[in-house]
Amino acid sequence: MSIAASAVLVEMNLSVWTANKVDRCATDEVTITKGATGGAAQVRKNLMAGTSLRKDIADFASNCRGWHATRTLAWADQGMRLLPTSLFFDYKTEVNDRRTKFNAMVNTFMDNYPSLIQVSQNYLGGLYDPNDYPSVDVVRSKFDFRLVFSPVPESGDFRLDIAHQDLAEVRSQYEESYNQRIKDAMREPWDKLHRTLSAMSEKLADGEGEDASKKRYHNTLVTNAVELCEMLTHLNITKDPELERARQQLQATMRGADIEVIKESPHARESMKRSVDAILKQFEW
Repeated sequence: MSIAASAVLVEMNLSVWTANKVDRCATDEVTITKGATGGAAQVRKNLMAGTSLRKDIADFASNCRGWHATRTLAWADQGMRLLPTSLFFDYKTEVNDRRTKFNAMVNTFMDNYPSLIQVSQNYLGGLYDPNDYPSVDVVRSKFDFRLVFSPVPESGDFRLDIAHQDLAEVRSQYEESYNQRIKDAMREPWDKLHRTLSAMSEKLADGEGEDASKKRYHNTLVTNAVELCEMLTHLNITKDPELERARQQLQATMRGADIEVIKESPHARESMKRSVDAILKQFEW
């Protein structure tokens, strides 16, 4: 099975300065004071105590990784992931915006870095050590946002100048690995769908007594399912008819769904749960 025409490979690498350091003297002091043995505890300092600028960058980077994962499929053990070509333009547009925002946040942080060291001194008190802080250039090098796009290799396109018999064996191993990667990639949208349906089924189950009164229904009960239906039209890169059938059933279930009605109507919740459970029972997850 070749998917070279329906997807590209993309690798996103995001790095952020951790800004923490183990204080060995403070660690020894705590260990001795508490009568603990060596290695039982660690005092780790937040070098940017008193400011959230670095943490804001780390949180944004984590958000970017999550966003990237929802729009791509696993390909290699690490790094490269499959991006459906139908999503390429929208992905490239948004990722460029995200990279611009990331770089702007880093620039703001670096512009303020010297003054932030002074702020951290006030918060760290006796834990402060000026030698803990790298130079501006070193810290700047700890932040990075890189993307690499490459084509998906064609199945069977394996050119090596080796003996014919050995080449046949290598090609066979490559084909097996290639097909397994496609299988693993297509496991991901099925898993996304199963997690969403299972969470909905559990949430829509009305409890009794106190359990029922504690139930809270949020907009995400509807929006997560609707957004997944849209995303699955792109992530189904092998055109799996069973995955498409399951997607269409969830789409039909969510058509016209209103979170306010779901909150107020046990009948509406029961009806939606029946539909969701019916989808769960139909397919081999």
